[in-house]
Amino acid sequence: MKRVPEIIFLMIVSLLSIAINAQIKEPTGEKDASSPYFLVQGDSDVESFPLLETKAEVNIAGVTAEIELTQVYKNDGKKTIEAVYVFPLGTKSAIHAMRMKIGERIIDAEIEETEKARQIYEDAKDDGKVASLLEQKRPNVFQMKVANIMPGDEVKVIVKYTEMLVPEKGIYEYVFPTVVGPRFTGEQKEKEDWTATPYIHEKEQPPYKFDIKVDLKTGIPISKVVVPTHNVDINKEYDKATITLSKKEKYGGNRDFILRYSLKGNQIQTGLLLYPGEEENFFLLMLEPPDRVNIDMVPPREYLFVVDVSGSMHGFPLDVSKALIKEIVEGLREKDYFNILFFSGGSSFLSERPLSATKENKKKAIEMVMSQTGGGGTRLLDALNRISTLPKKEGLSRIIVTATDGYISVEKEAFDHIRENLSENNFFAFGIGSSVNRYLIEGMARAGKGEPFIVINQEEAKEKAAKFLNYIQHPMLTDIKTDLKGFDAYGIEPISMPDLFEERPLILFGKYREASGNIVVTGKTANGNYKKEIKVKNSMEDEKNSAIKYLWARERIATLDDYGKVGTDVKDEVTKLGLKYHLMTQYTSFVAVDKIIRKTGEVVTVKQPLPLPQGVSDYAVGDYTSASRFAPYGGVMMKAAEYAPEVKMDRSVTSKDQKKTKPNFYISKATVGPKTDLKKLEEFLADELEMSFEVILKNWNLVTLTIQIEIDAGMVKKVEIKNYKTSKGKACEECIEKSVKRELKNLKLPDDLKGTLELIVNYI
Repeated sequence: MKRVPEIIFLMIVSLLSIAINAQIKEPTGEKDASSPYFLVQGDSDVESFPLLETKAEVNIAGVTAEIELTQVYKNDGKKTIEAVYVFPLGTKSAIHAMRMKIGERIIDAEIEETEKARQIYEDAKDDGKVASLLEQKRPNVFQMKVANIMPGDEVKVIVKYTEMLVPEKGIYEYVFPTVVGPRFTGEQKEKEDWTATPYIHEKEQPPYKFDIKVDLKTGIPISKVVVPTHNVDINKEYDKATITLSKKEKYGGNRDFILRYSLKGNQIQTGLLLYPGEEENFFLLMLEPPDRVNIDMVPPREYLFVVDVSGSMHGFPLDVSKALIKEIVEGLREKDYFNILFFSGGSSFLSERPLSATKENKKKAIEMVMSQTGGGGTRLLDALNRISTLPKKEGLSRIIVTATDGYISVEKEAFDHIRENLSENNFFAFGIGSSVNRYLIEGMARAGKGEPFIVINQEEAKEKAAKFLNYIQHPMLTDIKTDLKGFDAYGIEPISMPDLFEERPLILFGKYREASGNIVVTGKTANGNYKKEIKVKNSMEDEKNSAIKYLWARERIATLDDYGKVGTDVKDEVTKLGLKYHLMTQYTSFVAVDKIIRKTGEVVTVKQPLPLPQGVSDYAVGDYTSASRFAPYGGVMMKAAEYAPEVKMDRSVTSKDQKKTKPNFYISKATVGPKTDLKKLEEFLADELEMSFEVILKNWNLVTLTIQIEIDAGMVKKVEIKNYKTSKGKACEECIEKSVKRELKNLKLPDDLKGTLELIVNYI
């Protein structure tokens, strides 16, 4: 190796080390620290964390679910505390009430504009009153603050909300989210304090108890009840069922609770529901979809897969994603074309142009997918920018398929990009894992006129892949229009109906003045024109349908704000809706204040640590292996945006007549000092080893080579081949290891470099 490059390399490492050290902060929860971090034992001023238990009572009747969520906070320490807890709910949860219970005292919360609610809360906190504040951070992420919990106090906060259940293929699904996954904030312009949430390490037991009970009343005989995520006890009788959580699941709050049930004969509850309110009347139409028509002559298409291989996908989630992509790729026809974009902190295409779906190309693509390990940030916007510039296969429609856990903080920016730059494509979004960001997954599909899917494990991957391939053959219903004949209705949601891919009902909300006339729905199927006419009658009005009021308002807010464009000023309209219908929104919050003033003394703010979602590794929070293991006790906040190693992707797989690319190097794991810049080290290794390793890989027909390297004082001390794959036949592992050792022993690394690296070399 030449002396000048070595000096330059050492200078770069030194400067980057200084810059990184300047950015390291203690995990104090200050607002300038916006990335998630690991809880470091001993860094808190209190003896215990406040959240004792979170539990839910769910009542499902017909197509609506009423949920009462109770959070129990207790102070077992010696100082007065303010508890801060970030938690998820469903993307369409209509939160309409909150109350606080202190001993025997019950305080009903008021709905206020967010700024006013914060001021009321802060004033109460300063006065020594117990107070609670619930704010929306995302449509599916909320933050609860409870002030002035004195030693020995137990405070309960009860939140009530409504959701609607929409069946698919006769199967109803209710989801209760339990934990917010760590968010990558590297693409966010304005930082938010809620993302700076502490987490405990992977596989550690949640620090609070979890419980849920579901009472199900359908009015139609129940055929089957299944909970694939938790151990439960099910008591089923005709059209009723009670589902309770098993005692051994009392710490099961690290993954979404999912309940699925079907009715006899796969019936679904459809029709027109009317609610005659005191000031306004509301309606909900659930219309049974037409039968799916199978088409033999489906034209060729181009598929572009956008696969998240960031740190949060490392391990179990990426294994699920691999199984999914493998199933879909194998299901492509030879007349189809495809490409893959892998993204994390950087991104790279499988090929510079769409590939024909030949057996050989599909095999090579699957090999590359299977070689990914996961690491780095989640730069989704960069990935979307890249696919915007990729030329389409002329004459073919393009379908974009993304697979991610969705742990980012720039959801609206992603929706905008899809609408503005990818509007000619259908966008199908797959959420991967046990607690995905459903807001992102559903929003990308909505913006891209496609469908969202959630895949919680490898067993579901095959089923969801088959479902996707079935959907894209042809939409069930297109050009959907509604016509109101003699029905005096207004405030219709949605304003326009998207194409229907799934076997699920069409949903229409609105207000009405008189219960008379007809609703006519028309569209086109593969079999021809579709038309359905529904009669509106006074006899349909029922005061028990009051939930429709909240569901309509929540749908209107979703249209205006949740999926609206960044920068669009909808604050006044959304605020009015929130205040009028007593609903939580981005601009309205619930606040409850006790009347009793107490001498609290110093108040310590405590952020409730969260468990990592089941299956998610420590890589989701930061470069755990390169930073946290060597952090001093009491120590270092590990920021995902600062420490995540950049993963360089496998380069182009091409058709037969194209030459192989040069070897691609990336560090998948590292236990080295926090001053080491892994990206620069990775680039250095690639520059030094590229030519010699190309010879080794060619000689033994290697496509993937995984090497563990032990380094001390800048010298390679030990080399071990952990894994390898060949394009044909078996290779001499001893011969490969001997050749690799010879090349690595000649490396001259920085003198202060010490630790272990896992280096993956791909050559396809």
